[in-house]
Amino acid sequence: MKPVLFVTGHVAPDRAPAFERLHERVGIELALYGGRHRHGAPPAVPPATIPHRFVDQREIGPLVRSGAYRAVVAGTGGRVALPLAWRASRHSAVPFVFWAALWRTPRTAAHLAALPLMRGIYRDCAAVVTYGEHVSAYVRAHGATRVVVAPQAVDNEFWSAPAAPRADERFAALFVGRPEREKGLAVALDAWRRAALDATLTLVGDLGAATGPGVVATGPLRPLELRNFYAACDVLVVPSISTRRFVEPWALVVNEAMNQGTAIIASDAVGATAGGLVRHGRNGLVVRERDPAALAHALSALAGDRRRAAMLGAAGRDDVRAYTFDAWADAFAHALQLAAPQPPRAGSVGR
Repeated sequence: MKPVLFVTGHVAPDRAPAFERLHERVGIELALYGGRHRHGAPPAVPPATIPHRFVDQREIGPLVRSGAYRAVVAGTGGRVALPLAWRASRHSAVPFVFWAALWRTPRTAAHLAALPLMRGIYRDCAAVVTYGEHVSAYVRAHGATRVVVAPQAVDNEFWSAPAAPRADERFAALFVGRPEREKGLAVALDAWRRAALDATLTLVGDLGAATGPGVVATGPLRPLELRNFYAACDVLVVPSISTRRFVEPWALVVNEAMNQGTAIIASDAVGATAGGLVRHGRNGLVVRERDPAALAHALSALAGDRRRAAMLGAAGRDDVRAYTFDAWADAFAHALQLAAPQPPRAGSVGR
């Protein structure tokens, strides 16, 4: 059977198992066009178990039209990878599956100009795979009909493994992210000053020097070290903000932290919130984006009620169990099944 061509920029090491599961189910070949690494991922090395090739984005069209693939999957990355893959699939009658990430339209001139093209892709593609129900609602509003949710996942076995014992019993909050404005570090620091807690806020990432009482910056950490910090903290703070160019598709740090039973305080601009993993009062607290006062209130509430924080964390540990690499791969396999041309029913020839 011909393989499925999966067009993407990179496969980060921590995402490789998801693609390996998908390859086991349907047989894929990766077309990797590179580009900027995001999400704090280390340099990507393609999984040795999956056929792959490195391509220029302009090579994607001829590749799709080559007749070597039974379907093509492409996401939103790259300047021209998506439209070239889609148009080539239409020209060659190869089923096209779109891996969608947007749940709000960025307000840049380029994104607004591309909106008619995107609507055409949503309406025309054989199936759409989304990060969660927030993305599904968005793509349906723009004309998509066959929509499948592939839940965002991390290696739950690794992130839930026993961690080092906690050394400091004071209330502890954690921020993990990049220095980009959309990650909301400035909001987190403002909220921390307002809360004025006898507690610690640990900043993980390439974020510069620590600032403020109780604030500690560790710099980037290896996964094993980060797992220990999740276990040692009461809450993970995810204060992302939407900008003209960016809306947080998910925030995988939420999945990682939940595996250690860490409660979540997240803004309503976080995809994991809009997509239904972080639920206010169930496994975390949800606050308005760009609202340091609301974030300070949430921090103070959980610092003053450690038992509640622990209960939220325990619920999160239960909830994240359904967000697995196998569920992600199963969803893509289902979408490809929906996209496959259906054989004519018996007796239908000539009608």
